[in-house]
Amino acid sequence: MIISSKDRDNKKSEEPNKTLSEKLFHNLCQVNLQRFAWHPPFYGAFSVKPTNPFPASVLKWIALITMLIDHIGASTLSFLLHGSRKGTLWDIYNIHRDIGRIAFPIYIFLLIEGLQHTKSRKKYLLRLGIFALLSEIPFDLAFTHRPFLWHSQNVFFTLFIGAAVILAMESFEHELALFRTGAGKEMAPFTFVLYRCILYTLLIALGCCVAAFLYTDYSFIGVLAICAVWLLRYYPVPAAALCCLILTLSSPREFFALGCLIPVSLYNGKRGRQPKYFFYAFYPVHLFLLWCVYLLLKSQGL
Repeated sequence: MIISSKDRDNKKSEEPNKTLSEKLFHNLCQVNLQRFAWHPPFYGAFSVKPTNPFPASVLKWIALITMLIDHIGASTLSFLLHGSRKGTLWDIYNIHRDIGRIAFPIYIFLLIEGLQHTKSRKKYLLRLGIFALLSEIPFDLAFTHRPFLWHSQNVFFTLFIGAAVILAMESFEHELALFRTGAGKEMAPFTFVLYRCILYTLLIALGCCVAAFLYTDYSFIGVLAICAVWLLRYYPVPAAALCCLILTLSSPREFFALGCLIPVSLYNGKRGRQPKYFFYAFYPVHLFLLWCVYLLLKSQGL
């Protein structure tokens, strides 16, 4: 069917005229109608470069190794110290813990990447929840030498809560954008921006309260860091830097987390080759093995 220029002009005349503020609002608040297609200001300067050398698999290995180093310090070396805060072993312990600060920001960054590229967000969230439950007993055994402690939940719970908050924010934002194009199109754009900010604040606050109530690893600070990286998801390096600064609110030692900026800046946006579920399963398995090492050391009277 060929449309004449006259019909085309008539069709254009039927479209409602948009003010400048409405066009700006469309760019700012309706991103999720065309998911990840919109490029924010300065996107090119801070975006992921496909020519960079590190795929997601390399970042996962870096996070895994630094996490293992940290947990060896927090579990095995901490036991061998017997409360002492001096000597060579104490110095080695601190080095292990400092290196380990790199892991969590990278895992947060990979969480946001996973949410953006996964085929099923519900299954992704379900996996986090399942491994949070599977990891809890090994986590408590490795660090408290008890099968369960209410005042200490593993980091998978923090990642799960953060991911749930993000999915809730995106869902409500999508509905808000649809409302803006329908019944709410006569409302001032500033009002919708205000609604969006209030909605984000309430959802993030709810997630922080849940994390604090459950005593998850990194507590509400971890949820704040996750949401901050999501809000700056188009700018990987600034997002990782802000994440590290937020984590320092929990401990000055988290300053060493800034070391994650190097691998994040070299990320190329590709998945890379990686064994399925290996990085998930490694977490509870290595914690259980650290508990076994503790039992061995204890049996030797060390």
